[in-house]
Amino acid sequence: MTELEHKYVEGAADEPVLLLLHGTGGGPDDLVPLARQLSPASALLAPAGPVSEHGAARWFRRLAEGVFDHEDVVFRANQLADFVLASREAYDLGDRRLVAIGFSNGANIAAAVTLLRPDAVRESALFAAMSPLPEPPREDLSGTRVFLSNGEHDPMAPLASAETLVRDLRERGADVVAHRHPGGHQVTGNGLVAAAGWLNGGRAEQSTRT
Repeated sequence: MTELEHKYVEGAADEPVLLLLHGTGGGPDDLVPLARQLSPASALLAPAGPVSEHGAARWFRRLAEGVFDHEDVVFRANQLADFVLASREAYDLGDRRLVAIGFSNGANIAAAVTLLRPDAVRESALFAAMSPLPEPPREDLSGTRVFLSNGEHDPMAPLASAETLVRDLRERGADVVAHRHPGGHQVTGNGLVAAAGWLNGGRAEQSTRT
C-alpha cells in the first residue's frame, strides 16, 4: 500500500472509520481522545505527517507561517488520498463510511484531499482549517459533507481564509456547516459537541456562534 507510517485501531463495523490527521509537530495518537469523544466505537486510521519541518512532522511544506508550498500541497494530498484507498483494501474496509478529522495542518491537508480527491474523502470535520489552495480544480463535490470549526480570533488560520475555503467547497456543491467560536487556534468543547452532532447526522445551522 502507499507507504505512510500509521496506526490502525479496529472498531464497530456500523460506525464510521475516522481518519485522524494531526497538527504540526504531532503524531498518530494526538487526536485519539478527540475521536473517542466524537464516535467512541469507531475504527481509527491515524497516519503520521511525512514532511519534517525542523524535526516537526507536517503534511506538506510551507514557505513561511501561513504561506504554503502549493505544489507540495497537491502532491501530498494525492499521496494521502492514495494511502486512504490502499488502506480500504489493506484493512478490508470495503465501502464503509470514512470521515477525516483534522486539526490545524491536519485540517488543511484534509481540506486539500476533500477538494482534490473526492474518490478518497467525502466527509471531513476540520478544526482550525484555512484555505490550502488558491485555485482548486472544479471537482464535482455534490455528496461531500464538511464541518468546519474556526476561531474568530485565530492568528494562525485567519477567518477570511477559512471563509474562502467554505466558499470554494460550496461553489463545487459540497454541503458545508460552518461553526464559529470566539477563541483562537484551538478545539473547543462547543466545537466538539457541534461536530459530534454533524457526524451523527444532526443538522446544525449553517453558521453558529458559541
